[in-house]
Amino acid sequence: MPNQNRSLISRLTQAPPVSDLKRAKVQLAELIERVREEPEAAALLPHLEEGLFRDLLLALADYSPFLWQLVANDPVRMARLALEEPEVVHPSIIHDQANLFRRVRSGGMTRDEAVSAFRRNRNSHALLVALADIGGLWSTEQITQALSDFADASVAGGLNLILTETADLGRITLPDPDTPGEGSGVTVLALGKHGAGELNYSSDIDLVIFFDPETPALKEGAEATTIYTRIAQQLSRLLQERTPDGYVHRVDYRLRPDPGSTPTAMSLSSAYVYYETLGQNWERAAFIKARPVAGDLTLGETFLKELRPFIWRKYFDFASIADVHAMKRQIHAVRGHDEIAVAGHDIKLGRGGIREIEFFVQTQQLVFGGRRPALRGRRTLDMLLELHNEGWITAQARDELSHAYRFLRTIEHRLQMVADEQTQRLPSDEEELKRFAKFCGYPNLKAFSKALTDQAKIVQGHYALLFEEGPELASEVGSLVFTGTADDPETLATLQRMGFREPEKAAETVRGWHFGRRAAITSQRAREVLTELTPALLSALGGTADPDGALAALDSAFGRMPAAVELLTILQSHDRLRLRFADLLGTAPRLADTVAQSPHVLDVLIDPAFNVPLVDEAAIEEQVRQIIGNPESYEDFLDRARDAARQMRFITGARLLSDIISPAQAGEAYAAIATAIVRVSFERVRREFEAEHGTVPDAEIVILGLGRLGTKELTAGSDLDLVVIYDFDEERRESTGPRPLDVVVYFTRLTQRLVAALTVPTRRGLLYEVDLRLRPQGGKGPVASQFKGFVAYQQSEADLWEHMALTRARVLAGDDGLGVRVQAAVRQIVGAQREPEKVFAEVRSMRELIAQEKGDDDPWDLKLVRGGLTDLDFIAQGLVLAFGAAHPSLIGHASEEMFMEAGRARLVDEGSAKALVEAHRLFHAIFQWQRLTIEGRFDPASVPPAILKRLATIAGLPNPKVLLHHLKETEGQVVAIYDSVLNARDGRKSTTLR
Repeated sequence: MPNQNRSLISRLTQAPPVSDLKRAKVQLAELIERVREEPEAAALLPHLEEGLFRDLLLALADYSPFLWQLVANDPVRMARLALEEPEVVHPSIIHDQANLFRRVRSGGMTRDEAVSAFRRNRNSHALLVALADIGGLWSTEQITQALSDFADASVAGGLNLILTETADLGRITLPDPDTPGEGSGVTVLALGKHGAGELNYSSDIDLVIFFDPETPALKEGAEATTIYTRIAQQLSRLLQERTPDGYVHRVDYRLRPDPGSTPTAMSLSSAYVYYETLGQNWERAAFIKARPVAGDLTLGETFLKELRPFIWRKYFDFASIADVHAMKRQIHAVRGHDEIAVAGHDIKLGRGGIREIEFFVQTQQLVFGGRRPALRGRRTLDMLLELHNEGWITAQARDELSHAYRFLRTIEHRLQMVADEQTQRLPSDEEELKRFAKFCGYPNLKAFSKALTDQAKIVQGHYALLFEEGPELASEVGSLVFTGTADDPETLATLQRMGFREPEKAAETVRGWHFGRRAAITSQRAREVLTELTPALLSALGGTADPDGALAALDSAFGRMPAAVELLTILQSHDRLRLRFADLLGTAPRLADTVAQSPHVLDVLIDPAFNVPLVDEAAIEEQVRQIIGNPESYEDFLDRARDAARQMRFITGARLLSDIISPAQAGEAYAAIATAIVRVSFERVRREFEAEHGTVPDAEIVILGLGRLGTKELTAGSDLDLVVIYDFDEERRESTGPRPLDVVVYFTRLTQRLVAALTVPTRRGLLYEVDLRLRPQGGKGPVASQFKGFVAYQQSEADLWEHMALTRARVLAGDDGLGVRVQAAVRQIVGAQREPEKVFAEVRSMRELIAQEKGDDDPWDLKLVRGGLTDLDFIAQGLVLAFGAAHPSLIGHASEEMFMEAGRARLVDEGSAKALVEAHRLFHAIFQWQRLTIEGRFDPASVPPAILKRLATIAGLPNPKVLLHHLKETEGQVVAIYDSVLNARDGRKSTTLR
């Protein structure tokens, strides 16, 4: 029988007043009907008619969709929780959660059933804690400890399940399968409120996972990082993946060292090195609360013990005190106690909020805890007590801050109980706020507002006295104080004057920099430079066409950079570079990414030669060769080639951005850079290859460029379409080197080496993507083609689309003699006699196939949209293949020149030829800019307004709306000409095809 004397129902002491009693009663009546249908829940019926339990359920029905769903969906669960003793039910749930893996291991439960059980336990626990909290059974400390205990059980139970599965797959060996964590080589630390045993109701859990790469659990030769990272990812998926039963916990791994560039699981040795050399004060603060919760707990405890010198400094050092002081100033420089607006107030990050109490405690722990071990505890309330016991704060500060902390945590829990969301912000709508005030137990909004503001002011008062005031953080245009709590009104006003449309978002972004949310700026030097640079940097960003977009692009760049000290130092030293970099961020985020990877590319912007247009292929190749030089090692060559390409592409993009070159010239310059890189890479690859395998006597090789590389219309993001052709003496089929190869194998491997040199990522990043699929037989054919076989294939087997590709072929590199023969053969193949009607039919068929596979209805996708660049290219290629035999002057040109030749040859009328040229010029210009500014799909809904406006300016139009109309109109004209040209039949001339 249920223990009625100690049951949850019998111990309720309070229930919130209800706002909409009529609606709540309707929901309760529906619940009563469901309970009557469940014999196991029947004991609840008397308590649903009257009493505090009934009042509590009415409040849940009124205020919390999440909790009411848990109540209504499973009355039997509700009965168990309400009629049993909470102190018995709670550990029962915890035990089951921690031991589900045993049931799976024994065969008593499937994996899918365990996943479901994990979530059902969470739902039961969430409801139990809410009832105990709202009903007044448990204190704040009991509530947060219960939530933390359940999180411990979830993480430990989930990890044990995954370790068991990993062992079953043979990837690790577990010393004792009954306790998988022990000796597993992996430890999970909980940080933040979870680590402190102070978890809030609907919080993420902050975890870091470390492993011992020397652990006996690993098989010999196993890749530890791969195995343990997979385990970490599987744990995250197990806990946070949403199913029909809900989820268990949201998992955040971002508090690990340098999260932007490290795997999810990190070796202990790497972690030690990081904290010893790069660890920051905010990370010291985070590790105050660190606690092993899963895996090898002894390993975790040992790690924390060895980390103590990093967390707890033996002596006060001025650098740490200065940094803490700066953190405090950046959080908020108090100027009296501004009125707190209750509506929309953030009770965690806002003035007088939870974060200020936590910072008040943690700051003093960091400063004094090295010499006072009693101050090394994890829990905020415990440490307020110890700070008083040690003589650092008054009894009044201890009591008032403790009361405020409990008060704010209770409000936080009520907020999160509404919809199971991780939120600390009060409703902005007054009616919602009134309802929420009642959910918190207050009779009206006035009483709630007074209680909140009274507590916040008390917190502010103690917090303001933590340090003496430091230097002002301001710029010439006004105050710029960035905090880890509420927004400073003066700072928001300054940002607005600077031109930021969303000053709150801008302030939050900069705050994130100061508090280490971007790994690139967590080093001491980076923080020092950033603090000094921030006002000037924001001023530069404010002068761009889109300050908010520019700031977001910079934040994104910081997120991808391993370190930003070099970039920040350059920007600090050069006003003009700072302004130009700001312009790149606002208008060409892709170029800004290049700066993030290689900050010194900015140097070219202040070089006088930058203002000289450069598109000549020979001159660009000379510059590429100068940058690469003559490195001794092959690996160094690969790095320098990537540096050269990045720098030259950056210069080209920056010149286009600055209107020094036109989009057409940019296409030529990008093609020249790619051509130079192919030539230089081929020379080096060939030299290295010949040193190993020698040469094939009298053999020759050339590399063809096709597509936009062939027509010199390359963009910032284009792949390279290449075809490799070789020729040799049939009687001399083997190379002469120390490791001779058959000629076919020889040129196959040489081609593979070239492709690898162009595509392999090195520490300097990527170079190009290479596509060899335009070779004979596509992906099924050999990567390099013998000249004779290439010609025979093209003349007898190739489809028309392969001849279409050859209309844009150009020899890039290799042996001159073969190059001349290949170019002549290509010209002959392209200029062969064909029936126009068949050519046009196949071109149309190919176009429809592309439309089916990739779509053709996005007017901003100027490549694939109907009437866009693909249609223009197909018109040009169709005319060349249909009439090249009779009009050789058509062969060997890019699209615009070919249209003009077609007009001169009277193959299309003059008006159509001119329209095609103008359409291609417009589309190519916009397309070139799209690729320069945005990587990936061009979605106008997410593109910064400044970029859309710039595109309109390029087209000579007033705004993006007019540009879109003009693009659609022009696309329609091209469609009409396309239909007229490619639907024409031999002997039935249209008005366009003359």
